[in-house]
Parts: sequence; C-alpha cells; structure tokens
Amino acid sequence: EESKGEYSAGTTKRGIGPTYSDKAEEIFVIFDNVFIPNDQIFMKGEIEFAGKLVNRFAGFHRQSYGGCKVGVGDVLIGASSLISEYNGTEKASHIRDKIVEMVHLNETLYSCGIACSSLGFQREAGNFEMNMLLANVCKLNVTRFPYEIGRLAEDLAGGLICTMPSEADFKSEEIGSLIEKYLNTCEETCAEDRYKVLRFIENLTMGVASVSYRTESMHGAGSPQAQRIMISRQADLEKKKELIKDILDIE
Repeated sequence: EESKGEYSAGTTKRGIGPTYSDKAEEIFVIFDNVFIPNDQIFMKGEIEFAGKLVNRFAGFHRQSYGGCKVGVGDVLIGASSLISEYNGTEKASHIRDKIVEMVHLNETLYSCGIACSSLGFQREAGNFEMNMLLANVCKLNVTRFPYEIGRLAEDLAGGLICTMPSEADFKSEEIGSLIEKYLNTCEETCAEDRYKVLRFIENLTMGVASVSYRTESMHGAGSPQAQRIMISRQADLEKKKELIKDILDIE
C-alpha cells in the first residue's frame, strides 16, 4: 500500500532488496495483486500488439547474446591459454589447435551479433530494430557453441581440474609445502596461480557460474525451438524457390 503511485513493488520492503541480490542471481517472482501506476502502463488492453511486443523483445534479447556470452567466452579462452602455459603444454600443436577452435566458435557468435545489428533498420518512431532472422540465428548458435568451448576448456585444463587439492590443503602447515612443490610446473609460476586458474575454469564450466554461461545459453532468451520457429517464419523460402526456378528456367 505504501508504494502506490511510486513503484509497482516496494524496493525497501520485505521480499526485494540486497537480502536476496547478494545470495542469488536468479529469483522466482509472483505478482499478486500488484498496483501499477498509470504512467508505467505501456499497453492497456491493446492485446493485438502483444505478439509483436514479445517477438521484438525476444529479438533484442537474442541479439544481445552475440555480445554477453562472447565476452564470457573471451575470458574462458584466456584462462584456457594460460593454464596451457602453466601445464607446460602451450607449444603442442594439438593444444594450439583446440584454442584456435575455441576462438573460431566464439568469434562466429560475435559475427552473428554484429551482423544482426548492422543489418538492422530504423522504424517510424525513431527506434532501431535488429535483423530478426540473424538475431535468431545468433541465439541458436549460442545454444551450442559455449558448450563446445567449455568442453575444450575442460580438456585443456587436464584431469587436475577435478582432482585438485582443496584450499585448506594448500594452507595446511603439514602438507601445504608439498602441494606447492609438486603442483609447481615452472620457475615463473607458483602453484597457487595454477590453482586459481583451474578453479576458475571449474567454476565456469561445471560450477555455479556455469548456470549463466552454459544453461543460460541454452534457455535464456528462449529455448532452441523458439529460435527455430522464428527462423522458419523469417526464412522467406518462397523467394529462395524463385531463385532456383530462375536458374533452371522453371515457370
């Protein structure tokens, strides 16, 4: 009641605020008899626009994945390259080839994001809209490539990513020095640095952060079938059939 006329939900009352934001990045929200001020109502009964609104919102969301997931991929590729150095395998041809594959996949996603943005257009209202077909192609690729990038990162990290001693073991007065000795691979690197990079890769590929990199890549902005439906609608197959008819001189 106190938030009427100001907010659709109070931001200082029980249920919303730092109590939750510092513990989880995803929440389940139930809107139960929420008051919405008139100046925050953007559609009032115009249900004929609901479909277009959802599709365009989804298009912008899918466009953005050509940037946000690529940024995470850049960091994971950097971690994979660094751990290869720490493992002493960075000069092996198959290691370099796997890193090239990771870059290829990641930059393909970025290319899709750039393409759907640069081929966008301005509407009469003045706002710009992305190329809907390429935005969905971008997101459909995102449902696949981060998984392969993550798999290659796990491959490059080595089995130590799963069998590594705990932080408590590193700090142990009894065995800490032994762990430091046997996990150190070169003079320029201490075992703790190697440990940090391995833990980072572990977290991003199979830990808490993997939810936002892998699972979110699958279902965020719509699950794969949603993109396939939009690609089917935007494909303009009739035009493509006319192309082959023209080439083969078919009426």
